[in-house]
Amino acid sequence: MVLFLILLGSAITLIVIGALVDGMPYLLSTGVLLLVVAVLYLLVRSILRSCRGRPAAF
Repeated sequence: MVLFLILLGSAITLIVIGALVDGMPYLLSTGVLLLVVAVLYLLVRSILRSCRGRPAAF
């Protein structure tokens, strides 16, 4: 969960800086890409956690 929060905070920071500073759209695009990676990380982690928690059928 800490990794997700670090990715999310970094993404929001890069998005804000890229949007406010003129001539830095690469920071904005990097922030959006990092936000997508953070959401995908959270999604994969939750799917793996739900699959692992199921009891085995005998």
